[in-house]
Amino acid sequence: MGPSSPARTMRLWGPRSLGVALGVFMTIGFGLQLLGGAFQRRLPRLQLRQSWATSLGSAVPSCLPRQRLVFLKTHKSGSSSVLSLLHRYGDRHGLRFALPTRYQFGYPRFFRASQVKGYHPQGGGTQPPFHILCHHMRFNLKEVLQVMPSDSFFFSIVRDPAALARSAFSYYKSTSSAFRKAPSLAAFLANPRAFYRPGGRGDYYARNLLWFDFGLPFPPEKRIKRGNPKDPDSHQGHVLPSGTGPRAQILDPNALLQPVSTVADGHSQAVSPTSFNLGSSSFIQWGLAWLDSVFDLVMVAEYFDESLVLLADALCWGLDDVVGFMHNAQAGGEQGLRAAGTGGLTAEDQQLTAQARAWNNLDWALYVHFNRSLWARIEQYGQRRLKHAVAELRARREAMAKHCLQGGKALDPKYITNSQFRPFQYGSAKVLGYVLRSSLSPQDREECERLATPELQYKDKLDAKQFPSPVSISLKTSRLLSSRHQATD
Repeated sequence: MGPSSPARTMRLWGPRSLGVALGVFMTIGFGLQLLGGAFQRRLPRLQLRQSWATSLGSAVPSCLPRQRLVFLKTHKSGSSSVLSLLHRYGDRHGLRFALPTRYQFGYPRFFRASQVKGYHPQGGGTQPPFHILCHHMRFNLKEVLQVMPSDSFFFSIVRDPAALARSAFSYYKSTSSAFRKAPSLAAFLANPRAFYRPGGRGDYYARNLLWFDFGLPFPPEKRIKRGNPKDPDSHQGHVLPSGTGPRAQILDPNALLQPVSTVADGHSQAVSPTSFNLGSSSFIQWGLAWLDSVFDLVMVAEYFDESLVLLADALCWGLDDVVGFMHNAQAGGEQGLRAAGTGGLTAEDQQLTAQARAWNNLDWALYVHFNRSLWARIEQYGQRRLKHAVAELRARREAMAKHCLQGGKALDPKYITNSQFRPFQYGSAKVLGYVLRSSLSPQDREECERLATPELQYKDKLDAKQFPSPVSISLKTSRLLSSRHQATD
């Protein structure tokens, strides 16, 4: 994935030389994601670069930092902490963010390029390029590629669905009708269908949330009745541009059930989806193969620091670029984030873990797949080298926390009186935040503010920086003119 790698280019979609069966699965899946002709297909990832050589921070980098980034911010997976790193890096380097008008890109509906503030379609006038796309969306590759170049670095993060379910139940209990009706997570998982109704308000939070965020199609039995405007799953196809103005065509989700024309071995043939079971493991494997072709790296929350080291290496960033504080963490929520196994859990917790993974079977398949791919990258990177880098990362984070933060750690929101640093409170659990030490120098305070600012406030800061209001511009101009006038007096 180094700068010497060939640029990813435009390709027409069609079956690959992976066998007729896989070609069928990928063709039908691509029909959902990208129906309608040509699309930009990203080339497979190349080898990891060695950006830190033998000693951390001492070698001269042999590569250029990657600064065109697409981060799919998944829910309740540690993604806010990754977002904080991107905010800080882009802010420090003067990069331009593809920002939503508010705080999400129309979630839970599929991402559309028109939702990016300041975006103008091709031919609609000149505009500076975007460098980073990183706020909440339901992934839609075709529309993302309208905003970001195809050679951008695509990455995301996943979490064990058992841990994710615990966090989501607490955070989205008032949002999901299924969670709201359940007296406890244990009661919900013991008999989820007593509470869960496909198409219920906010119930995408209650089952296979990662699969939903990645924008993957669901097997037919998981679909719901069409025509409910409140339900995002009633539009399983992606939102594609109609070619005229902001209007868009919603693809019929039932199109998947129609015979699909494919090309295999140079011969046209009709393939009916009745030839395989869309709810089978083959359908899941298609989705995972497709994600592998799109994403350069998928981090794993349970191995967050290891993932950060691999991310810095892949991006040719310095270690300090990925040293940051945890954000949007719930009080008492650290346990379960680290290990994905069941060791040390009570029998009741082990049962809940097994039930959560079974209920969120698509997410569990995602998690197992990307956990394996992460460890394959770790083997390639070198476990001893990684252990040394992770230790250095944690030491720098701890030193930064002691230097920047009152108490050297995250605090209960009741202690955070400055609205600039008070995180948004939602759900039944308290969301922790930070208070800066009062003795910081102006230079240190600026960097510590970048580390401690919650995601919503940082988004507002970036928004004001990229789109200054006319009032602020006129004030700056008047001050500049005034200072120049005084200087000439």
